[in-house]
Order: sequence, then structure tokens, then C-alpha cells
Amino acid sequence: MQRIANLLAVQNDQVLLLQKPRRGWYVAPGGKMESGESIYEAAVREFHEETNVTPLDVHLKGVYTMVIKNGEQVIDEWMLYTFVARGVKGTPFKETREGKLAWHPVGELQTLPMAKGDRTNLLFAAHQKGTQYGTFEYTEDFELISEHIQSSIE
Repeated sequence: MQRIANLLAVQNDQVLLLQKPRRGWYVAPGGKMESGESIYEAAVREFHEETNVTPLDVHLKGVYTMVIKNGEQVIDEWMLYTFVARGVKGTPFKETREGKLAWHPVGELQTLPMAKGDRTNLLFAAHQKGTQYGTFEYTEDFELISEHIQSSIE
């Protein structure tokens, strides 16, 4: 099972998002974990590689199982670990091979084009206290089939 870590930077009521060229969808920068790497290390490393900035005050906000299905058959499954940073140090790239980077008002998380599960977890990361857990089931075209969400506050 693949393990993915992403990180949403929030600063001055804005979020730093990457617009992917394939669908034009927005995502929090992130990527695959390397062997032996902690989820925290992966999130910070991937974020820095994709943005050229260092995240500050980083916290885990969500742990998700992502399932791609064709009918009842599971085609792919991976774990997603979502982190939030309350600020960054440095100047982000404008564009990389991964897509275009830009700051957006936090409120735009409600309307920017993105996978529905990403909207759920990024809104939680940006606005809520605690940690969210869940499972998202998608078709192969990334249409949301179902989501099952739980959260905890310490």
C-alpha cells in the first residue's frame, strides 16, 4: 500500500496550493513517502521540494484511506497523511513540473476545483482543531462514491 503525505500551509488567512496540470485541480503539496521515512519527515520534505519554502509549526491533521474502485473491485488503495503548517519561511516557486503554486484565500477551499475528499480534509486542516480520520472511496475517474469521517480533539 502506497503512503502519501501532504501539507497545507496557512498564513495570513491564505493557503498555498498547487494546481495540477492534468485536471486543473488544486491540491496541498505532497507526495510519496520514502522507505524508512516518518510521515512528518515525508510531509516536510515533499512540501519543501514542491514549493521551495520551509513550513513552520507543522502538525498532523488527518489520516485517510483512499480507495479506487471499479464496481465492487478495489483497483488501488493508499494511505494519506495530511499536515498543516501555520506559516512558512521563504519565497515559493511560481511553477514547477508538478504544477502552478499560488496563495489563495482560505475561503476558496470551498470552491476551487479539487477532489471532494481533498476538500473535506483540507477544510478540516485549515479550520478545525484536532485530528480527522476517514476513508474515501472513488471511481477510477475520481468521482466520490462514499466518505466515512471521524475526528478527535485532545
